[in-house]
Amino acid sequence: MMKIRIGTRGSRLAMWQANYVADLLKKNGAETEIVAIKTTGDKVLNVSIAKIGSKGVFTEEIEAALATGDIDIAVHSAKDMPSELPEGFELIAFSEREPAHDVLVSHLQNVDWSRPDEHVVVGTSSTRRKALLKHFYPHVKTAEIRGNLQTRIQKMKDGACHALLLAYAGVHRMGYHDMVIHKFPLEQFVPAVGQGSIAVEVHRQLPDDKTAFVRKAVNHKLTEILLTAERGYLKRLQGGCSIPVFALAGYDNGQIQLEAGIISLDGQRLIKTQHRDKPENALTLGLEVAETVLSSGGAAILHEIKENL
Repeated sequence: MMKIRIGTRGSRLAMWQANYVADLLKKNGAETEIVAIKTTGDKVLNVSIAKIGSKGVFTEEIEAALATGDIDIAVHSAKDMPSELPEGFELIAFSEREPAHDVLVSHLQNVDWSRPDEHVVVGTSSTRRKALLKHFYPHVKTAEIRGNLQTRIQKMKDGACHALLLAYAGVHRMGYHDMVIHKFPLEQFVPAVGQGSIAVEVHRQLPDDKTAFVRKAVNHKLTEILLTAERGYLKRLQGGCSIPVFALAGYDNGQIQLEAGIISLDGQRLIKTQHRDKPENALTLGLEVAETVLSSGGAAILHEIKENL
């Protein structure tokens, strides 16, 4: 029987994702072992992601274990993956995507966050979410809240903020549905690239039979096509955790539709566009959308953001 060692971060959500992948592998006849690894993003909780650095914050230590062969595959939230992987690494599978929207979560059921005359503080560490809040809801204040989902919720209950702005997928996987007080429309809060899907990463030294086995057991073909378009866009913009870019691809009437853009850190300038193409042109579609965004004012925003990091 084939044995596959799965590397992951150690949070409850990361372990849920690793177990989800393990279950898919077991159903196809493999034996699995889950190895928890602490990353830089897990160790440094008093500094924003943007200040730690945009590349490899949640992946570097796990990739080191892949390179040495201590683990066979790594399981990540697809939205945490940098636009370019280090030499020798590749993503071989994406799980079927859950709903990709952002949600507002609170232990206070009477948070009237949308009223301009209300003093509301929302916790988030995402530059994209902060900028979108400034653009659509400028009266809302934000607080830098980091840590795993349970830690963030406890910080909120302790008074650090009134609500948390999070990805629905993580909230759903951890069973916090009853705390959702608002679901943001996808056309307003376009999500981060890959949000809602789980990615499987390997090193090129992994034997071909294991690579093929994992891909067959885990990969959802349509999700892979959609994320190919989104990640093509991200790669052209050289986006990472510190850059407020966003993209969401969908399948409609035989074509891929990609909506993507960038927003300035102060929320004042929002560039967004939408293109369509055939599924086989997913990567080209992502690159074309990126060029449109860059030429429409995105390049200036990107330069300004990088100057201020």
